[in-house]
Amino acid sequence: MADGRLQQAVGKEADVRLEVARALLRWVYTDEINIQAEDTFLLELLRAATRFKLEALRKRHGLCCFFNVCENGLVSFVNMKNCIQFYQTAEEMSAEVLKKHCSELISNHWNEFTSEDFKTMPAPLLYGIFKTKTEYPLHAAIKAHREDVVFLYLIEYDSQLQARVNEVDNKGDIPLDMALQSMQKSIAQTLVKNHADINRKDNSGKCLLHKAIKRAGMADVARLLLEAGADPNVQDASGSTPLHNAIFCKNGPVVKVLLEFGDLNLEMKNADGHTPLWLALQQVNDSHASAEEAYGHNSFAQQLIRAGSSPDAVEPESGNSLLHLASKSGNQAAGIFLAEHGATVNHANTKGETPLHFACEAGLTELVKILLERGANSNSQTLKSSASSLDTELDFLGLGGEGAQPISKQTPLHLALAKAHNSVVQVFLQYKAQVQKSPDNMRIMPNFNLKDSQGQTVLGLALWQGLHETAAAFLNAGANINERNAAGLTLLHEAIEKQDTISALFLIEHHADLEAESPEKLRPLQRAIARHLPVIVETLCGRGANMNIMDGDGNCPLWQALDTGQEDIAQILVYHKCDVNLWSPGPGNCQQTLLHRAIDENNEAVACFLIRSHCDLNSPRRPGTNGSVSEEARDGQSPLHLACSWGLELVVQCLMEHNANVNQQDAEGKTPIHLAIENQHPVIISLLLSHPSLNLTLKDKHGSTPFVAAMMTRNNKAAQAILDREPTAAEQVDQRGRNFLHTAIQKTDIESVLFLISVHANVNSRTQDAHHLSPLHLAVMAGSEIIVRNLLLAGASVNEKTKTGETALHLAAARDHTLIVSILVENGADVDAVDENHNNALHVAVQHGNLSTVKALLTESHINAEAVNLKGQNPLHLLGQYGKDNAAAMFELFREAIPDYPIDRPDAEGNTGMWGKGIHKDACC
Repeated sequence: MADGRLQQAVGKEADVRLEVARALLRWVYTDEINIQAEDTFLLELLRAATRFKLEALRKRHGLCCFFNVCENGLVSFVNMKNCIQFYQTAEEMSAEVLKKHCSELISNHWNEFTSEDFKTMPAPLLYGIFKTKTEYPLHAAIKAHREDVVFLYLIEYDSQLQARVNEVDNKGDIPLDMALQSMQKSIAQTLVKNHADINRKDNSGKCLLHKAIKRAGMADVARLLLEAGADPNVQDASGSTPLHNAIFCKNGPVVKVLLEFGDLNLEMKNADGHTPLWLALQQVNDSHASAEEAYGHNSFAQQLIRAGSSPDAVEPESGNSLLHLASKSGNQAAGIFLAEHGATVNHANTKGETPLHFACEAGLTELVKILLERGANSNSQTLKSSASSLDTELDFLGLGGEGAQPISKQTPLHLALAKAHNSVVQVFLQYKAQVQKSPDNMRIMPNFNLKDSQGQTVLGLALWQGLHETAAAFLNAGANINERNAAGLTLLHEAIEKQDTISALFLIEHHADLEAESPEKLRPLQRAIARHLPVIVETLCGRGANMNIMDGDGNCPLWQALDTGQEDIAQILVYHKCDVNLWSPGPGNCQQTLLHRAIDENNEAVACFLIRSHCDLNSPRRPGTNGSVSEEARDGQSPLHLACSWGLELVVQCLMEHNANVNQQDAEGKTPIHLAIENQHPVIISLLLSHPSLNLTLKDKHGSTPFVAAMMTRNNKAAQAILDREPTAAEQVDQRGRNFLHTAIQKTDIESVLFLISVHANVNSRTQDAHHLSPLHLAVMAGSEIIVRNLLLAGASVNEKTKTGETALHLAAARDHTLIVSILVENGADVDAVDENHNNALHVAVQHGNLSTVKALLTESHINAEAVNLKGQNPLHLLGQYGKDNAAAMFELFREAIPDYPIDRPDAEGNTGMWGKGIHKDACC
């Protein structure tokens, strides 16, 4: 009963729960504690024991350690969620064990706590925790939303406030920025009042105003900062001002606040050289907003323009204005907005490009219209080409590659064509038509003949882009079809060089100059042949282009085509009646035809084509126009002569098939077969010999027939062929009346003699001169034993006489050809035959003192040694009359051969053989 009253009294006095009071009394009386109870129960028990100062009672009466038991029990219940609450309780009860344990747990999970976890903790206790748990207590207090703790910090560091309140933590955060970011305006105002730097930048270079702008709904904060003296023009690391960032973040309320502030610089540029207005103009591209939203009355751009922002801001490095940038980026709406708000339309950047250049390159048709209407110069030319236009034009001009020079002097229309923006081109055409009709002389007329640095006009570019309808429109609008590029080529030259057949035909159809010369003096026809464009050649010829012009090397179009194997083009030229002869300078400044040249250059294909095209087949080359007469001009050789000389078999055959004169003689009197034989061309010889009209009797100025020519060159095969066709050819005589057998014998040409004998030449034919000598006579006179033998074997008459009655034996005896005498005797020569003076061979031998011949006649034949001539003289009389130094020896031969020779027989005058030289006396001695 008493315990119950005490329990009730304790519970009522201390406002302690009944269970806690009962446990507390049990411990007092029994020294027992139930530590299995829950953490809330133990916590209340520990608070009650502290309140009733039971620790002092334990010390007086030696009771068990109630506090230790409770603390240890509570430690097992502490976790991350309740450690702050237990820490606070431990602090109140001076429960150091529990406090230490909770402190360690707080340290381990410090970054996981939120402001809610510290909401109920007393400011001094929390400030103490912040000081022990973090290096930056002020930052922690702001993060925990504890303004009271912030005050404690400010009080403690009153003497260091300027440094402390602007300190940046290890995360780069500034106290004032943290307060602003978490919308703790009271703390922010307190910090500002206590020397917080409103322009202080964090580690990334951003100031508070920049940060506030990037956070939605911070207009009031921005206003607060501005009113507190924040610099509205401060730039971050990227050079952006607060206004740049507000526009970039699409923070309309902040933009409005900034624009209301008087000291705002609207023309400051960020690191990219852009003003806020440029960022405002990008709203359509960046956010897919409508044009009305981006450029309407309430748009950033409109607000900036109303606030005085310049529409002509220029990038410092490139010189691009906002209008340039809008055009270059393809932002047509932005460009139109700027143009309508007074932007300068003719401002040129560092490369000489105007906004119109960029608008044309980007294909912004509507912007181009507006720019032209507002006075943009349609004829302005660039100083240096932009990369995009350069790449494009180099591609289609075929001028790209390493080392290619950038294109400059481009007009806006050049760039439109380079990108094939036909709609833009149409705008220019329409604009020019309007200007032509307009009474306003101040408007700039588009000039379609301006050239870029490569000499290309817009007409040329339209052609190379395949825009032939556009090209026709340019021509109708006054473009010059014959303008030349930087290399001096007309558009027709260029089209041919590019092998652009369609463009070339277009130009021809529109009356381009067909005779315009390039710097190399080449005309379109010559270039078309060089590029193998038969369709263009056909069209040029049909339009009357000169087909007989010469290039610097003396080549006419026909030769140019043939020499490069373009027979199809050559056929076109011939069909259109080009000159297939075309006399022109040749070797030695003579005049020659194309056929002469082809043969002289051994070009059989060209020569045959010309022959088939009915060129002049027989004319020789002529003297030059300057009156000089070279060897080539004098030789009188026809094309057939030349072909035979050079061995051009196909040409010879083609000439013969087309009835060339096979018997034509040159200045030397030579026919083609003469030259073929002299130059040893057997196939050509055969071809000529097969011609039915060939005359083999024609002689050159030396009297040589083709047969003679064959023999002189030892061309036995040709000679045989000639004889097969003309058996009497071998009997033809030269100017001295000798046939080739005669000549061969006189030259002791045994090979020719044998050949003639083999072809059955007449071995008894006589010379057609005053002597009428037979081949055997000539052989004896030449002293050729082998020829004599072969003639005799071939049937030569051994006893044929000369006009003076001399036989071959007479001639041999006179020349002391002893061996020949023996040969003739062996072959039945009439040893007693006499000449017109009745001298036999022995008379002749004795008369000439030919001792060996006399001996041969006396010993090898039965010659009548006593025969007398018309003077009654026998050989011995002649010995006495013409005795030589060997007379005695010869006399002895007579005595030995004919011991009873009548040495004392007188002649008609009564003289004996002893009369002349005293031969007998000498012999006797």
